[in-house]
Amino acid sequence: MDAITQAQRPLPVEIEEISKEWLTAAFQDYAPGAEVREFAIEDMMRSTCTKIRLRLDVANNPGNRPIPPTVILKGGYEPHSRHLHYIHEKEARTYGELLPELGLRHPEAYFTDYDAERKQGIVIMEDLVARGVTFCSALEPQGFEPVARRLGDLARFHAGSWDSPEFRPGGKWEWVDDIAANQLNYFDEYLQPDVWRHYIRSSRGAAASVRFHDLAWMRDALQRYAALAATVPHCVLHGDTHLGNLYVDVDGTPGFFDSIGGRAPGMLEVSYHIGCALDVADRPQLEERLIRHYLEELSKTGVDAPSFEDAMRQYVAFLAYGYCVFIINDAVFQVEAVNTAYTARFSAAMLDHDTIGLLNKIPL
Repeated sequence: MDAITQAQRPLPVEIEEISKEWLTAAFQDYAPGAEVREFAIEDMMRSTCTKIRLRLDVANNPGNRPIPPTVILKGGYEPHSRHLHYIHEKEARTYGELLPELGLRHPEAYFTDYDAERKQGIVIMEDLVARGVTFCSALEPQGFEPVARRLGDLARFHAGSWDSPEFRPGGKWEWVDDIAANQLNYFDEYLQPDVWRHYIRSSRGAAASVRFHDLAWMRDALQRYAALAATVPHCVLHGDTHLGNLYVDVDGTPGFFDSIGGRAPGMLEVSYHIGCALDVADRPQLEERLIRHYLEELSKTGVDAPSFEDAMRQYVAFLAYGYCVFIINDAVFQVEAVNTAYTARFSAAMLDHDTIGLLNKIPL
């Protein structure tokens, strides 16, 4: 993301600003000399970020690394986009810097950049539909085998930055946010009495135990699991491994997209993924086996993995993170059925493990 030409900036913040000239400039680092002669918008998906499928007519397309006929341009083209510009920045930097180095299966990126002046981040990436992948669904919980395989890939991904000195000032990953430490900044506008009450009275609130309806408890829980997170090693996380951001490649390999990289204990991502992926009836029988599998795969990389007891303590505490994400997740980002399903799964897990009791034992 350092070699940005004048033609690539400013980044377009309106869909109408996307032009064949700008696209040509954007592709130069990936395919020098290629020229976008024409393009058309085939369809788009509006959510946290906007995903626009473009069909391209490209001249001088290199034979060894061609730009494909269709690509996905992802950026901030919604009314909330400038407000959430930090998400666009993190995603662009994650695709440009973190995922290629740390080796998690993801869509190939042809262009990544963040324009601080316009508060816009753009990734132009591979069209997974054209490749024929199978997308996962929040409303189709998974069993042991696919979750275990995915946790194995996450263990190897986490190992590449485990307790890295590069997170320190001056390191190449200094910019990677501490997820737990910064969460109150992200969530604060939703943790206001009127806003919180709105979500608690919604379908997802009805799907959660009333034990988790108290706003003061939620704020306290965020502080307590952040205190725990500060005491254990951190690594780079994908950042949002719910089922809607996952796919299975044509060769059966798990794939990950919509990554907003941050750093935190690896068990925060394990807790989040298991909490999202398993049905409430299956989780009690599978979660400990899955956590042991993750720890075994982590140990194989040479990482000094936490003990099972320590990992379970983190797992139980970090369930509150997943619950908070979805109890206050605006329906513009995920439809209500998805928010409700995830909220119910995390609520059930927290009840089973007495997350409230465990968090109360963590000193502030």
